[in-house]
Formats: sequence, C-alpha cells, structure tokens
Amino acid sequence: MRILIVDDEPIIRRSLLRVGKSLGDEMFEAEDGLLGFEAMKSVKPDLVFLDVLMPKLTGPQMLEKVGDKGDIKVVLMSAYSGEYNLQTAKALGADLFLAKPFDDIFKVFNEAKKLVGGTHD
Repeated sequence: MRILIVDDEPIIRRSLLRVGKSLGDEMFEAEDGLLGFEAMKSVKPDLVFLDVLMPKLTGPQMLEKVGDKGDIKVVLMSAYSGEYNLQTAKALGADLFLAKPFDDIFKVFNEAKKLVGGTHD
C-alpha cells in the first residue's frame, strides 16, 4: 500500500513512517500542506494521514485544493479534537478522524488501513 503522511511535526511523521515501513508499506512524507498537495499528485497514494494545522496549507485547505480525490482515503489528524471530529472531517472530504497524540500507533494504522481494505492483525 502507498501511504503519504502530511504533518509538520517530525515526530509524528517519523512514528507513522516507522510503523508503515515495518508493515511493508511504501511510505512517503511531506512537512506542510503545499508539499503534501504536490506529493498527493505525484505519489498517488492509497491512503493519506493529514494533519489539520500546518504551514502554507492547512489540512482542510489542502483537501479543498485537491478536489476530487478519487479512491484515495484520507485520515484527518489533529491535537485540537474539540473543534474537529468525524463529522467535520467527513464534511471536509476526509474518511476518518484521529485525535493526537495517539495511544497506540499500531491501532491507529490498522484503523486507517481498514478504509482501503488492508490490516495487519
């Protein structure tokens, strides 16, 4: 599976990258929304982990700029979970919402991968 992580926090990117690689996924990363937008076009991922608040383009702005994302599944992530939830994430074009910090990053990965039919139970 091709997975893109778009987050301005290096520790989040590193953690998700490490888990994905350990599970055999092809992993890509971007440190802001503008680079994420470009990566989404070039990488054509199956799944995108997308932070809400980032420089250059926020997660919601990036989704708006992408427009029709086709079969790409998007997991919106935020530490500001009071403002965002699954309902607002879906309204923005995401498929799942996850609050940061994560309790169990492997569980996070499996929840996200269920969107595209792949888990590592």
